[in-house]
Amino acid sequence: MSQSKKEPLKFAYWVPNVSGGLVISSVEQRTDWGIDYNRKLAQIAERSGFEFALSQIRFTAGYGADNQHESVTFSHALLAATEKLRVIAAVLPGPWNPALLAKQIATISHLTNGRVDVNIVSGWFRGEFAAIGEPWLDHDERYRRSEEFIRAIRGIWTEDVYNLRGDFYRFTDYSMKPKPIGGVPQVFQGGSSRAARDMAARVSDWYFTNGNTPEGLKAQVDDIRAKEKAFGKAWRTKIGMNAFGIVRSSEKEAQEVLQEILDKAIPEAVKGFHHEVQNAGNSSPEREGNWAKSTFQDLVQYNDGFRSNLIGTPEQVAERIIGHKRAGADLILLGFLHFQEEVEYFGKHVLPIVRELEAIEDQRLEAAE
Repeated sequence: MSQSKKEPLKFAYWVPNVSGGLVISSVEQRTDWGIDYNRKLAQIAERSGFEFALSQIRFTAGYGADNQHESVTFSHALLAATEKLRVIAAVLPGPWNPALLAKQIATISHLTNGRVDVNIVSGWFRGEFAAIGEPWLDHDERYRRSEEFIRAIRGIWTEDVYNLRGDFYRFTDYSMKPKPIGGVPQVFQGGSSRAARDMAARVSDWYFTNGNTPEGLKAQVDDIRAKEKAFGKAWRTKIGMNAFGIVRSSEKEAQEVLQEILDKAIPEAVKGFHHEVQNAGNSSPEREGNWAKSTFQDLVQYNDGFRSNLIGTPEQVAERIIGHKRAGADLILLGFLHFQEEVEYFGKHVLPIVRELEAIEDQRLEAAE
């Protein structure tokens, strides 16, 4: 069965719980990192057809994102303000251990009707770990720890009595009660390196990757599918791709907004971010991780979001989204310049076209069978 016929694309947005928005630029932004703004944004998002929100985890920053709200606490507040939206709380193995996270998430699931998921971030900011006194592991060791972390939280959530003798964590006859409600929370992860893709193909429910072309995304998806088969994984890893949306009534207007963002980029902050993320991309043995090949322009949006090219009219953006779906995307993770207005605009003007195109795609595939 084709991907289009299996399930409609899902849409998520980055929670702006970190100051400075999603671009490293002095361009005017009406986005705010405070809780009142974010509660209203979450309510707009669920009314507009977004199914997920992803909160960010940072303990410090040296590139303009001066203030950061903690992700698990913030996610709970957004869940309490909504009824349908699922919120993905990002956490870092190291500052978090599996026992604490499993307990936190199980409790939040009971408080919010089982709508919380987790994003396991292996870490890319060496300075952050140094600042809070956490050991900084080599690239592949960070992913080996993350995989053990994921196995541990899933084991705690699903097994009556959990035991583990790992290289990083140990559990002895641990029985956590109550278990999460509404099913086991979904586990997301990011990364583009060999180690990241292998971890996704072994243990994760979802794989987030930076912005990319359909061709670049398809190469990653094909690799994960081959690895799933090799590892004997019992379920299919779903794929989420980052994008920065600039949707306007004309392509000229959208491109002018992009150019203004780039013209007002803050060079020192972009270079500072680039210096830090080299620990994530170029430090992988094969030098293929996230940001390994990012240009200055790519890095003005933290996760290469401009490369997904969701910049143009509603019709252009919807057609490009379908192209990413054909390449293997199950979910599009979006950032915007002015979140509240643009999430609402996206839901009103882009999502209906995406759904129409998906229906046409399904009819075409059925006719070909």
